Amino acid sequence: MADYSFVNQDRSAGNHNTQGLPVHEEYHNHIRRWRFYNASYLGGVQYKMGQYLTKYIFESDADYTNRIAQTPLDNHCKAVIHIYNSFLFRHKPERDFGSMTGMPELEQFLKDADMDGRSWNSFIQDVNIQSSIFGHCCVLVDRPETQVGTRAEELQQGIRPYVTIYTPENILDWSFIRMPSGKYELNYVRFLEQEERSYQQDTTYYIRTWTRDEIILQSYYPKKSKPIEDIERKVNPLGRIPAVWVYANRSPIKGIGVSDLADISDAQNFLYNLYAEAEQLIRLTNHPTLVKTPETQASAGAGAIIEMPADMDANLKPYILQPSGQNLQAILQTMDETIKSIDRMAHLGAVRAIETRQMSGVAMQSEFVLLDAKLNEKAKNLELAEEQIWRYFAEWQGMTFDGEIEYPKAFHFRDKSLDIDILKKAADTNPADPRVKAAIDSKILDLLGVDETLLKTTVNPNIQKNTGAAAEVTVTGEDEDVELEIEDANS
Repeated sequence: MADYSFVNQDRSAGNHNTQGLPVHEEYHNHIRRWRFYNASYLGGVQYKMGQYLTKYIFESDADYTNRIAQTPLDNHCKAVIHIYNSFLFRHKPERDFGSMTGMPELEQFLKDADMDGRSWNSFIQDVNIQSSIFGHCCVLVDRPETQVGTRAEELQQGIRPYVTIYTPENILDWSFIRMPSGKYELNYVRFLEQEERSYQQDTTYYIRTWTRDEIILQSYYPKKSKPIEDIERKVNPLGRIPAVWVYANRSPIKGIGVSDLADISDAQNFLYNLYAEAEQLIRLTNHPTLVKTPETQASAGAGAIIEMPADMDANLKPYILQPSGQNLQAILQTMDETIKSIDRMAHLGAVRAIETRQMSGVAMQSEFVLLDAKLNEKAKNLELAEEQIWRYFAEWQGMTFDGEIEYPKAFHFRDKSLDIDILKKAADTNPADPRVKAAIDSKILDLLGVDETLLKTTVNPNIQKNTGAAAEVTVTGEDEDVELEIEDANS
């Protein structure tokens, strides 16, 4: 059974391949938890391979494996993270590149940021997903060594900066130092270039170490007497490490973030075990256990015949053990409450609701405010990280980044159905003042205009207190402009 405890004191934590590698103290403490977060997000085979299902006492390995295969996972972790991601990038960030605007290297980078075909927008969205899963991730800004003489040859060969994501599983060691100015800077970092697998015992791995002075590439083969061997050493041309820590939520420990799944993953695991209990209860209820003596001949299936010896004692007759199915309803109710608790932890109760829930307008608005605050904090972290990435990009090009990155900070969540229902009730009162009618119509058009696929509205109020003139509303559609005017009530 897997160990996904938050703190692991066993120094052999992780796969066999990491043994013998110098790693950070916090890497030992968090590695199993990070892998649990990753499996909780991925689901499927990765989650089943983690064996996160509680094993029964005296349960055989074969029965345990079979129960894992039959138990489904309701993956709330992936749903929550993708909802956050969709809200954050519903509107693209505003990017002003300053003096770098129009550079061919910049245009190439925006189209293919990681030399693997991903655009910068797709890459930064993946950065947000990985940081949400683990609590943080690292983005390294590197540039191939140039062996050409002119900038035109560099452009022709595609020599330019590129970025790479490293998740905490592959960040083996790191060190931050405080500069005289009071700012923290990365002083040392060690990356595992290839993701390790427990079944790949004969694979050679590559470790890249960055310091402020040099870059060291080493090979690591666990079965050799000397597992670590130097391959290449070269000077760090920047004089500092071009790696950016991207946090989902900050923690008191430098270099360690707090995952968005910190509590949700545990609730999902609890739900996963409840599914297993429900499956076992249904199976036992529909297929009860037959208790009989060895001499009694019985077969399974509908209409099965049981043959008993003629001289059998009446007290030894076969009988059925069948559990009560009343506990199933309690399990289902517990599952519903667990899902609601996940929604509360993620502040997504009103967003993810698939049924009508009894929530007051104040409670719903409070939840929207909490969700807005959480997304605002995530947007600030991404904005800060992206600005640092662009500084390193400019530094590799021999320039200084003088641009500005601006992420959306306000998300303005609204329940349109509730708002329209309130406006409908207000309209049903038949207000005598035409200005009130015009205001209701304006609000309805504004709600429709929130959806960009419907209408774009421009409301120009022209209310004259003395004459009682109503508002003039202009509705702009895709093909035509329609003007709605409500005449003066006195005319």
